[in-house]
Amino acid sequence: MDFFSLYESDFKQSLTNTQVQILKILVWLLTVHKTVKIEKLAACFPLPIKYESRRRHIQRFLSLFSLSLPLFWFPIIKKIINQEFSDGSQLILTIDRTQWKNNNIFVIAVIYKKRALPIYWQVLKKKGSTNLAEQKALIKPVLRLLKKYKLVVIGDREFHGVELSHWLKVRPRTQKINFIF
Repeated sequence: MDFFSLYESDFKQSLTNTQVQILKILVWLLTVHKTVKIEKLAACFPLPIKYESRRRHIQRFLSLFSLSLPLFWFPIIKKIINQEFSDGSQLILTIDRTQWKNNNIFVIAVIYKKRALPIYWQVLKKKGSTNLAEQKALIKPVLRLLKKYKLVVIGDREFHGVELSHWLKVRPRTQKINFIF
């Protein structure tokens, strides 16, 4: 659990000690069983209660407000980026939307060591492409998070419209933002 030793202080800012222990157990179960299905995790979760109660316990834990992306994930991702990149350096961000089973997921990620590290994502309640309002809603929090860096935003043909390009271009000049769509 080296991951926990690196970020345990961050976890303890958002979660109680009991919640940190539940998170440790869930991460361990995810790595051992290589599944994200709550039903399978509940079957293995080491609580001496009925299966259905364990399943609901995991669901309630995962829906905690303190586990929201801005409160929980942003401080961790900021710490990782600050460790790996110096202030003012250039970061490449990629935006993409994918249909995964019945979920339409819109993601923005930073390219790091030839990998895309997800920073922020939204599950859209519709099928098909994104519009400018959804694109802004995804990008704005990330721009605030990474305000100390020069950014290059890349996207595929879904983002070819001039509206997003214009919006990125007219952003306040305190942050250097380039884009390739």
